[in-house]
Amino acid sequence: MAQVINTNSLSLITQNNINKNQSALSSSIERLSSGLRINSAKDDAAGQAIANRFTSNIKGLTQAARNANDGISVAQTTEGALSEINNNLQRIRELTVQASTGTNSDSDLDSIQDEIKSRLDEIDRVSGQTQFNGVNVLAKDGSMKIQVGANDGQTITIDLKKIDSDTLGLNGFNVNGSGTIANKRRPLAT
Repeated sequence: MAQVINTNSLSLITQNNINKNQSALSSSIERLSSGLRINSAKDDAAGQAIANRFTSNIKGLTQAARNANDGISVAQTTEGALSEINNNLQRIRELTVQASTGTNSDSDLDSIQDEIKSRLDEIDRVSGQTQFNGVNVLAKDGSMKIQVGANDGQTITIDLKKIDSDTLGLNGFNVNGSGTIANKRRPLAT
């Protein structure tokens, strides 16, 4: 007995068209739900490659902006510490001018020297404890590279300098003649 396989070509053509329409509908729904014209490389391979490159650049620039903001924060932190050091230096200068007059007793000079010493100690404390993200910004000479572009090598360098009583030339500074540097009755130069 011979077997016969009947095919309905009209049914096969209709089923093929339904599959194509279902695929197109699925792609359209995916685009509508995501809001993107290109959801995968099959939609537009060249467009997908270009979009990926742009996305990569955008992410790099976004991170670079965050890095630049960190660099600005380093500068602001350092500026605040330097402002405090400057305030102490101005007070030391005032005290030095006050000590340079001949009307001070030895007790007055000792009191002035005590305040100068505490101001110098404060300068050293500020220098040693000023940090940004664990980095001492005034305690030693160094540099910090900040990546500010989307690509490798697009950096700026922040030079960090040690600022304390020693680097300012004031270590041992005194106005009563009893320290390591005899500066009695000589005002601090401006």
